[in-house]
Amino acid sequence: MKSSKTYTVEEAKRTLENYCAYQERCHKEVAQKLRDMRMIPEAIDLVVVHLLEHDFLNETRFSKAYVRGKFRVKKWGRKRLELELKKRDISKFNIQEAFKEISEADYLNTFHALAEKKAATIKETNPLKKKKKLADYLFYRGWESHLVYDKVNELF
Repeated sequence: MKSSKTYTVEEAKRTLENYCAYQERCHKEVAQKLRDMRMIPEAIDLVVVHLLEHDFLNETRFSKAYVRGKFRVKKWGRKRLELELKKRDISKFNIQEAFKEISEADYLNTFHALAEKKAATIKETNPLKKKKKLADYLFYRGWESHLVYDKVNELF
C-alpha cells in the first residue's frame, strides 16, 4: 500500500495509534508502516517514541500476545515461535518472557493431540514414509526434535 499522500508528524501519530490499538504490533512493523507512509527517519523516531510513551507500543506485550495466539490457533511449537519472533527483532529476554505464557502441560497436551490428529489423516501404507510425513509436519510447525521422534516412534 504505497500511498502518495504525505502525513504530518501529528497525523502519523494518530494513524499509528489506531494501527497499534487495533492489534499488538512490534517495533519493526510500526517502523515499516511509517516508511510506507514516506516518513523521514527523524519523524519515524518521533512517532515511535510517542507510541512507546503512551503505551501503544510494547514489545513484551506484543511477544506474549503473539506466542499465545500462534500457539493456540496455529498450534506452533517453541522453535517456530522463536524463529518468527526473531524475524521481528524481538529480544531474547522478551522471547523467554513470552514462553512463560504457555504452561508445560498445555504445551505437551497440544503437541500430543496435534500429532495424533495428523497421524490419523496420513493415508500412506509404507511405515517409513508415514513416519517421515508426520515428522515433517511437526517440524514445520516448530516442535522440538526429541518430542517429534518419540511421538513418531510411539505412533507407528
